[in-house]
Amino acid sequence: MLRTGAQYRDSLRDGRQVWMNGERVHDVTTHPAFKPIVDIRARIYDMAHEEKFKPVMAYAEGNQENCIGYKLPHTQEDWQQKRRAIDLVMKEINGYAVRVGDETVGEMWSLYDGRDVLNEVDPQFSKNITDHIDKVLQSDVFHVSANTDPKGDRSKRPQDQDPDMLLHLVKETDQGIVVRGAKYETAAAYANQAFVKPTIANWGDEKLSDYALGFICDMGAPGLKHICRTGFAGRAPAADYPLSNRCDEVDTLLVFDDVLVPWENVLFYRHTRAAAYIRGTLHRYSAFPYVLRILYIADLMLGAAAFNAKQTGLDVQQAVREKLALLMQYRETINAHLTAAIATAEKSPGGLLMPNQSLLYTGRYYAINQLPAMMHLARELCGGQICVTPDSATFADPEIGAWLEKYYSVNEFWQAEDRRRLLAFARDLLNSDRAGHMLTFELFAQAPPFAHLNAIYMNFDMKNALDYVKDCAGLSDRVMEQWGKR
Repeated sequence: MLRTGAQYRDSLRDGRQVWMNGERVHDVTTHPAFKPIVDIRARIYDMAHEEKFKPVMAYAEGNQENCIGYKLPHTQEDWQQKRRAIDLVMKEINGYAVRVGDETVGEMWSLYDGRDVLNEVDPQFSKNITDHIDKVLQSDVFHVSANTDPKGDRSKRPQDQDPDMLLHLVKETDQGIVVRGAKYETAAAYANQAFVKPTIANWGDEKLSDYALGFICDMGAPGLKHICRTGFAGRAPAADYPLSNRCDEVDTLLVFDDVLVPWENVLFYRHTRAAAYIRGTLHRYSAFPYVLRILYIADLMLGAAAFNAKQTGLDVQQAVREKLALLMQYRETINAHLTAAIATAEKSPGGLLMPNQSLLYTGRYYAINQLPAMMHLARELCGGQICVTPDSATFADPEIGAWLEKYYSVNEFWQAEDRRRLLAFARDLLNSDRAGHMLTFELFAQAPPFAHLNAIYMNFDMKNALDYVKDCAGLSDRVMEQWGKR
C-alpha cells in the first residue's frame, strides 16, 4: 500500500548505526544534516495521498493503490506517467533530488530481465527477484542501490590485497550468506533497503568468485555501519544557500561487518556470469530517470541565467542571446533524447518495455559530458556578482543595509531583496561546495565516463551503417561475417 510520510519516518527509527562528523546519529529524521532530505522524501510519500497529486503519483491494481514510480513498465504510457510524476515532485520540492527510489528500482527490473541467467545459478534466486519487485511495489519502501567500492589497489586482484577492499562472501549458513567489505551509497542512511551489487572490477576469470555478489540489504541490519560525509544542510544560513539547506542527499560509506543476508534476499552470488550480465544491463531502465533529473538542472541553470540577464537589460544583446541559446539547446537536446527513447522504446528480454538503449545512453553521455561547460556558461551569464555579494544578514543590518538597498536595486521590477535572493540561488547552484559536489556526483553517479561510452558502443546497431558501406563500396557478403564473430 502507499506509505505516508509519518510511516516512512517511523521506519527509519530502527536502531541503525549512523555516523557523521565523528558522532553517532541516533535519529536521522531529526538530525539537522538529514532532516531536510528526510522531509522531502516524506513529502513525496504524502503527495500520493493528496487529491491534487494522487492521480499522477499513484495507480490502482485490484483493491490496492501503488506508487507509479515502482510500476513495471509495459507500455509507452507507463513511461509517460513516470515522467509526469517526477515533474510534479521536482516542482513541489522547489529543486531537484536524484535518489528517492524511482530511479534505482529500475536496476531490479534489469535483474527481472536476466532471470534465465539467474536460473543457471539457482532457480530460487530468480524467484527472489520477482518476490522483491513485488515487495517494493506493495510495501512502497524507499529502495536505493549500493555500487561503488573503496577501490583499493586496482592494479591487483582483490585476492592479492586486503580482501575487504571489495565486498565479498565470508561464509554460507543455514540462514543465508555472511558478507564483509564496504560500499558507497547515496541516501543509504535514510533509506529502507538497497540492492547491493558488484562494481566494475576484476573479480577474476573463474566461473565462481566470492566477489560476485548481488543481494538486497536492510539498511538497519545488524553489523551494517553508515559512515556519512559532512552534510551541506545547516552549515550556512538558508537565506544564503537555499539549495544546500533544502536538499542535500547525503552520501554514505556502508561498512558490512559480517552482515548476514537471508537466503530470500540473495539474488546471485559467486556466479561471475550473473555479475557480468548485471553490470552490462544495470542501467537499462534507471538511466532514464537519472538523465531526466539532469533536465531539471538544465532548467535551473537556464532560468537563473535568463533572470540575471533580463534584470539588467543584457538580454537584448546578441552575444548574450547566443549564450542563452546554448543553454536552451543543451536542455532541449536532453529532452529530445528522453522523448525519442520512449517513442522508439523496445521490448526487453523479460517482456518489459525498455527505453531505446542507443538513444538513451547517447543522451546520458551528452547530458553528463556537457554539464561542466553549461555550468560555466551559466556562471558567465550570471556575472561576477554571484561570488562577491554580501550575505543576507548584511542586507538586513539597519546601519549598512540602506547602501545595499541602493546598489542592488535595478529598476521597478528588480528591488534589492529579489536580486539578493536570485544571486544567492545562482551562487548555490553554480559556485558553492554543493555545486561542485553535484557536478562530480553526476559525472560518476551511474558509472564513469568510459562505461558510458562502452554502453553506447554495445547498444548501437551497426548493421545499417555496415550494410550501407558494403553496398556503396561493392564489398562481398563475407565481410559481414567477420563483424558478426566479434
